[in-house]
Amino acid sequence: MKMKLAQRVVIGYYKTKLRTIAMVSPRKAAEQAFQIFCTPYSKGVKQKEPMVFHKAIRLELVFEGMVTKGYQWKPERTNGQKLLIVHGFSSYSYKFEKYVLPLLKEGFEVMAFDAPAHGLSEGKMINALIYKRFLQQLEAKYGPINGFIAHSLGGLAVALLAEDLPPQVPRKIVLIAPATETRSAIAGFYTMFRIKETVQTAFEQLIEEMTGKSVDYFSVKRVVESTHLPILWIHDTGDRICPYKDTLSVQSLQLPHVRFLVTEGLGHNKIYRDKQVLSAVFDFFKAPSCF
Repeated sequence: MKMKLAQRVVIGYYKTKLRTIAMVSPRKAAEQAFQIFCTPYSKGVKQKEPMVFHKAIRLELVFEGMVTKGYQWKPERTNGQKLLIVHGFSSYSYKFEKYVLPLLKEGFEVMAFDAPAHGLSEGKMINALIYKRFLQQLEAKYGPINGFIAHSLGGLAVALLAEDLPPQVPRKIVLIAPATETRSAIAGFYTMFRIKETVQTAFEQLIEEMTGKSVDYFSVKRVVESTHLPILWIHDTGDRICPYKDTLSVQSLQLPHVRFLVTEGLGHNKIYRDKQVLSAVFDFFKAPSCF
């Protein structure tokens, strides 16, 4: 209850601040709004270190001047495959502890990193492009990475990364409740903070100036249509963070390299801890062929 009250207070403060700035300059309000949009709700770790992390090899990577923290587990008998766990917005690696031991038993090397501005890593801001650049550096240092298990914003970052990965390396991707359409995320942000239309226009112009791309470019659907990597896409019908309806146009394409697992009642955060989901992920990576 205290956390919800604190969040309401913070949101109320920024609503007022953005409204005040917008009266003077929609552009400056948009710049402030973008900074808020890219700032995690909470910083640091909210749980004790799981036992399996005690056995991890500790890794550090300096990314764009920030020290990021990671973990690596090596199996007793390797199958030669490396998997990377990629958490979502305002999350961290500890939350994916249930994936590590079963994958090790199957011979996979497993890695997980706290993204910039998350968990034990340094930084203040994150967005899909920052996350993509971070993953590119991980691939360059520790790769080739043969498989990705990516949740929420991590799913969008992995999708964007997939476009630039060397095609000769066999890889598989698991997308769990990915941030399918950035436009949907931004629309939710506009609603939450009551962003005026003039600021919305300036916000999207800012993104185009920074990236050279429109908001619609940052789309998992766009990427999966152009890539042929095997993808297991897991999404819950009741997801309020990354709306299930955004996946319907992808499902209608019936792409041969994409398989959907649709769940009910798990929402956005319970989904990656669900036994059925865990089992499907393990089976996907164990399978010798795509599907």
